[in-house]
Amino acid sequence: MLPVDARLRRSEEFRAVMRGGARAGRRRLVLHALAGSGGQTRAGFVVSKAVGNSVVRHRVVRRLRHLVADRLGTLPDGSALVVRALPPAATASSAELGADLDAALRRLSLAPYSATTNGTAV
Repeated sequence: MLPVDARLRRSEEFRAVMRGGARAGRRRLVLHALAGSGGQTRAGFVVSKAVGNSVVRHRVVRRLRHLVADRLGTLPDGSALVVRALPPAATASSAELGADLDAALRRLSLAPYSATTNGTAV
């Protein structure tokens, strides 16, 4: 579970990350990241109605939240992430979402390793 103090909550925080940060798009998600200057690493999620109904959107958010929580400790201190789910995320497995998230993190040079196998360095 993603700790409460590790979540973006206010629209101004989301706006700052999405407008001022770097972006990496993948098939099922888009990752926006803003490098910080120390402090708590935080993340937020955007899942629009285009992804599906309420049940589907919440399932996608739960999967993404779990995946990001596993990776928070590897990110630079003070980083802020916004993960925006795209419609194909509705039918994706957790493994597929994780692969897209890892690829986006590598693209933004935020992953501590270049290739992954179940979250370990290869």
